[in-house]
Amino acid sequence: MSAVLPPALVLMGPTASGKSALAMRLATALPVEIVSVDSAQVYRGMDIGTAKPTAGERRAVPHHLIDIIDPTEAYSAARFREDALRLMNEIHARGRIPLLVGGTMLYLKALREGLSDLPQADPAIRAEIDREAAARGWPALHAELAHVDPQTAARLKPNDAQRIQRALEVYRLTGRPMSALVGSRETAPPFRLIEAALVPGDRAVLHARIARRFDDMLKAGLVEELRALRERYPLHAGLPSMRCVGYRQAWLHLEGEYDAAEMRDRGIFATRQLAKRQLTWLRAMRDLAIFDCLAPDMGKRVLRFYLRALGQ
Repeated sequence: MSAVLPPALVLMGPTASGKSALAMRLATALPVEIVSVDSAQVYRGMDIGTAKPTAGERRAVPHHLIDIIDPTEAYSAARFREDALRLMNEIHARGRIPLLVGGTMLYLKALREGLSDLPQADPAIRAEIDREAAARGWPALHAELAHVDPQTAARLKPNDAQRIQRALEVYRLTGRPMSALVGSRETAPPFRLIEAALVPGDRAVLHARIARRFDDMLKAGLVEELRALRERYPLHAGLPSMRCVGYRQAWLHLEGEYDAAEMRDRGIFATRQLAKRQLTWLRAMRDLAIFDCLAPDMGKRVLRFYLRALGQ
């Protein structure tokens, strides 16, 4: 049955692996429209720290799911799946091929496997958890989660505020651990996903790329961008947008907690940790073609892979 499904190309990889640049190259050889799989690029005004495609790139190749909400809003894996499937159908109807590009692995998992029947967010419970975290710290709430949902707690870092909050929220709403609910409704998308991943053959080279890119963001005005966003929107440090790597460190710099040097060091370290988590996700995924993002012929090899899979 899968042979009759329309194709959709997927290009994933850790931050700084070259996904966006490769996607633009692929668009010169394939009739694609790009669907961003990036939980930070959805926010308007957050351009520098999310390495968004330039205006020229977006004019040259259609891009979707970029600049769709304000940084005061939240975006979820469920909403991504709904938006992505709608866009994929629209792209296919235009006689073109969706190319999903990004590194937000939870979104890709939601697209590939569907979503479990988890309850909607409850602002009152979230506020209560935030107050507890302010008083006791997120590691203490992580320890609490380990008592009620050891399986979920085991895969979360003690300071992973957003996910600890969600797991505790689900438990307090349902009386059941999130691990017992996740995966209870799997639904494959109505597309034949052709998946490739860019993975560095030398982790040290990726780390050097990450450092250079973060320095470039600082030179381009990351701190100034955040300062302008704070003047334009009623932002606070607990928002998902302000938890994004780079913005979180710039926020603490503007609050006087970090000087410029510490902000840089912490931003680079946090980006490296993000890349490590992304690579862990990729190692666990099946049916994935792996390409060394540092290989000089990487672009040609990925294109050949897609062409073969498309029967061209």
